[in-house]
Amino acid sequence: MSHVTPPQQPTITDRARKLAAQILLTAGSRVKRVVTSTIAGEEPEHSPELDGLPPFPVVAYFADTPNQGYQLRQWLPVLERVAAQHPVAIVTRHWELTEQLRETTDLPVLFVRRLDGLRRLYEQIDAKTVVYVNNGWRNFQSLIYQRALHVHVNHGESDKISMVSNQAKAYDHVVVAGRAAIERHRRALINFDLDKLVVCGRPQLDLDVASVLAPVDGRRTVLYAPTWSGEDDANNYTSLDLYGTAIVRALLDRPDVRLVYKPHPRVLTAEEPAVVQAHAEIVRLVTAAREAGAPHELPLEADILGLFEDADLLVTDISSVGLDFLYLRPDVPIVLTDRRTDRARIVAEAPVASVVDIVDGDTVGDVGTLLAANLAQDPHHDARARVRDHYFGFARGDSSRRFLEFVTDCVARRDAMVADLDAAAS
Repeated sequence: MSHVTPPQQPTITDRARKLAAQILLTAGSRVKRVVTSTIAGEEPEHSPELDGLPPFPVVAYFADTPNQGYQLRQWLPVLERVAAQHPVAIVTRHWELTEQLRETTDLPVLFVRRLDGLRRLYEQIDAKTVVYVNNGWRNFQSLIYQRALHVHVNHGESDKISMVSNQAKAYDHVVVAGRAAIERHRRALINFDLDKLVVCGRPQLDLDVASVLAPVDGRRTVLYAPTWSGEDDANNYTSLDLYGTAIVRALLDRPDVRLVYKPHPRVLTAEEPAVVQAHAEIVRLVTAAREAGAPHELPLEADILGLFEDADLLVTDISSVGLDFLYLRPDVPIVLTDRRTDRARIVAEAPVASVVDIVDGDTVGDVGTLLAANLAQDPHHDARARVRDHYFGFARGDSSRRFLEFVTDCVARRDAMVADLDAAAS
């Protein structure tokens, strides 16, 4: 819990500042913050508009810092659709992220710093279903609230080991993409109730995303999208430090390729020396090629989904990027990397690895030939389509419908459960 400075006697200026920071809310399915006024560096204990809030049966809880905000942002369009039927509020525990989100979405973004304030807020808005998009440790403070169903949805579908944490056992339901995710939980967790898993595909991928890049005549586009290095070695799937520069040099050597380099957002704030060095070298190489007239791109801050449409080949690591691409662009080849150079292990842990070519310690020396083969033809096209069904299983557009139906069911079941509890207590 954050340290709180002992309160001081408010001055006239303090009261004026608080008055200037009041926000007008309108009740209904959507509530928009109209006025924001805070002093730089000054963080309140909670949002000033918490008094008098209407009910919000659905809450998206996010307690992490702005550095992890991308995990929630990809869910915002989906939550905005849910809000058309069930009022939705976002609850945060970090003031800077609160301010950022209020510039991004019309959904109400409510901030509470302390655990006791969080409990009071949930009671006040009668939260019925609380949604969690990551595995942040502060999720467990939110789970203390007893009169709601708690649903983990995660922020992507991938074969990373972090996708099957024992933390899943704490939630009433865990939303997953398809059969591959069910098997992942069955393989990895002991004493886990598989009935907690709810298959909803990838609702975020049903939404239209504007293409970021225009095609370039005479060049095919290769998207290199490495992941970050994870919290520990077991969760480290990045190719940057081992193969990144070799992959980029091989692609820059081809006059018929436009390279697009888009690393995971957390690569931009990485501290591991080898990752920092490799990223800087790749940016230097691409920048130099651009200055020489080549149409390569460095959309470091772009939405990764907006880069998919123009790609003729994806080179990526074990992460959600490869599976999202498989879902959206099943006719386009993928090349995966394996930093552990363990073909049996990667195929066992990631079914997609069985239907793609892999850059690892054994093949990186001839990476140019490997990439050229996938640009010349699509050697795994039919097998890749079968694996796509294994991960997702239904057509684009159905995920959003299934997710909304599931949330609606959660809200209704919660009301019935609370009514039974109250009746038994009376």
